[in-house]
Amino acid sequence: MVGDYSAISGDNTDMHSQRNSKSGLSCKMVLQAVGKVLRYWRVVFPLLFGWYYIIGSRWKSKTKPNGKKPTAEEKKQYLEAEFTKVRVVDFDLKELVMLPREIDLNEWLASNTTTFFNLINLQYSTISEFCTGDTCQAMTACNTIYYWYDERGKKTKCTAPQYVDFVMSLVQKLVTDDDIFPTKYGKEFPNAFESLIKKICRYLFHVLAHLFWAHFKETVALDLQGHLNTLYAHFIVFVREFNLVDPKETCIMDDLSEILCAPAPPAPAAPSSPASAPSPSSHNHVTER
Repeated sequence: MVGDYSAISGDNTDMHSQRNSKSGLSCKMVLQAVGKVLRYWRVVFPLLFGWYYIIGSRWKSKTKPNGKKPTAEEKKQYLEAEFTKVRVVDFDLKELVMLPREIDLNEWLASNTTTFFNLINLQYSTISEFCTGDTCQAMTACNTIYYWYDERGKKTKCTAPQYVDFVMSLVQKLVTDDDIFPTKYGKEFPNAFESLIKKICRYLFHVLAHLFWAHFKETVALDLQGHLNTLYAHFIVFVREFNLVDPKETCIMDDLSEILCAPAPPAPAAPSSPASAPSPSSHNHVTER
């Protein structure tokens, strides 16, 4: 299923206000948000048209997911070929994220990061009613449990919806702060801007990883796996291009990244090197971050 994917926009559309992490969004609200954003993408980036498919028809035609947390044997469903081959783009993402000539690096980072925030927030909103304190008692992805650190550095274990709400609230605050993400001509970016971008991207990766690990079943039921696959691949190619997230942070999803971020259409896979294969004990080891 090939269509056209979103491009980068500098618009700071406030999608966070459209998401209710406590009770989830109604189908109507989600569809309105998705439709609005997708129509906007088609206007601002004419190079990649026509990927918009009426998600509402899929939503109504699918059985409602039960919201239960995937069992252990289902947790890597996202690696199965029938799902990884589904994308909404047939385009070299590496070319899409490269810094254009005559564009300031900070401007490019700000534009892309703001867009990824909006897209990931929107993607999460489609399954937010299934991500609850009961189904996701910790913010997990693969063998990792993520803890939230407040402004004072206090470490807090929280449920996944609480963690995501902390992430989205923090990022929303940053991207709408004109002293950090300046929108007026001639205003300079702060000296610590790149470090803030890295912090934002690290948090956004956590949300994406959780979506695959804990909510891929619901995503498939909504027929949105192509959107999630493309968003994830686009994000990973971007953060790799500008070294925004430590590879030690993203390595938990390397198996998926290598499949989705391949620059060419899938070809017969080369044998994995022994060094890249996880040790048997690694499946039973839980990392805390």
